[in-house]
Formats: sequence, C-alpha cells, structure tokens
Amino acid sequence: MIDMELLNYLEGFISENRKERFTEILSQRTNYITVAVEDVYQMHNTSAVVRSCESFGVQTAHLIEGKYGKRLDEEIAMGAQKWVDIERYQNSETAIDTLRNNGYKIVATSPHADSSLLQDFKLDGKTALFFGTEKKGLSEYVLDNSDAFLKIPMVGFTESLNISVSAAIILQQLTTQLKTSNIDWKLTETEMLERRLDWTQKSIKSIDDILERYKSDN
Repeated sequence: MIDMELLNYLEGFISENRKERFTEILSQRTNYITVAVEDVYQMHNTSAVVRSCESFGVQTAHLIEGKYGKRLDEEIAMGAQKWVDIERYQNSETAIDTLRNNGYKIVATSPHADSSLLQDFKLDGKTALFFGTEKKGLSEYVLDNSDAFLKIPMVGFTESLNISVSAAIILQQLTTQLKTSNIDWKLTETEMLERRLDWTQKSIKSIDDILERYKSDN
C-alpha cells in the first residue's frame, strides 16, 4: 500500500517540472520485458546494460553476481541505477526460479541452433532476456532451462557482439515492437506510484532528515 500522504508531502520538495517529468517517463516504462545479466566480469558491461534498460524504458534489471561480486559502476551507468530497479542474485537457479514464478518466459540470447533471429522474434508473454559472460556466454544451466533462444543476425567474420551492444540492439527492437502492439505493457498504477515515491526520495537532499521530521509530525 502506497502512503499517498507521504508521497504528496515529499513531492512538495521537488519542482513541478520534476514531477511532470517523472509522470512522463513512467508512462513509457515496462516490466513486460526484463533483463538478466549472468556473471559478467567487466564492470563496465553490466553498467552499460543497466544504462540501456533505463534508456529504452525497461524498469527492472536482474544481476547474477555469484562469481565476481557486484558489477555495477555508477559512473558508467551515468545515474541509470537510480531509475532502474536492480535485483541481485547469487546464482542463476534462483534468478530463473524467481522470474518464472513471476510469469516470465526465459529467453537466452545465444547463437544456439534453435535461436530465433531478432527480426522474427515475437513477444507472446512476459519475457526475461538473459545475457552471458564476455567470452563463454551463458552457462549451461541457463541454456538448458531456457524456453527460447534469440540471436542478432550478423554478416561479418565476427561471431558475437559485446554484451552491452547486444543488449542495446535487442532492447531497442523489442521495446519498439512492444509499444506498437496491442499488449498491455505499461506499469500498473501501483508500480507507478511506488516508483514516484522512490524517485522523489532520491531527488531530495537531506531526505533522511525530512523523513524523520515527517514521522515525528505524524
């Protein structure tokens, strides 16, 4: 349950332009598509993927960090981590189970023999796109437990793209497909209000002091 009184109180500390911007951006956000990044070594790659999520309106990124620890660099992400919800996991099994329990189809991005080409891939349910490590790609566990495979068609000698480049290309294509479809892809009203409250708090200096004052007054 969203504390609307608190939200209204805190929004008094930000400008009308800021509030309008939040509403405008949230109207283009989705959890119909989400992204999972598995044990990526290079910190800049994970950070760039989160930045692409923010740029294309994907609200949540799932980071599997069992091998190398936290892989998110705030400078490379350019502040995107403030506006994208980050879910962290110690292993791929937990990530897949969690996503499946939330109704997501697991789609591995891989040059797998059964892969659908990006331009042929059709969204037919909530979709979690999995991206793997720089050299080896996705683990056997993810490949064995995926519902579908997706690849970007290429015509050169290079067999694969950098993970962050792949994520940006795929997200641009699929979010465009999503927003020109009849699918109900937008955030729910509750999700929007939750994000408004979160983003408003992140936009206020001395937020801890302000929250303490609100609690004491109420």
